[in-house]
Amino acid sequence: MPNPLLLPIVNWARRLRYPTLFKITAALFALTLFIPDPVPFVDEILFALGTLLLANWKRRSDDLPPTLPTPPRA
Repeated sequence: MPNPLLLPIVNWARRLRYPTLFKITAALFALTLFIPDPVPFVDEILFALGTLLLANWKRRSDDLPPTLPTPPRA
């Protein structure tokens, strides 16, 4: 069950595209490395962003159109 405090953040992040989502996730991860627990629920936010990042990465590869086989050269 999602945390009701984190739900608005996750819904906002769900609309982001790959490069922006990756930058936000990386910045939040770097922040937690240097300052332990700077924001309440930062670990949960980081896990949610990482999950969205992986789901977005998978979805992006599914959206590519199938390629046609190339005919053999004679």
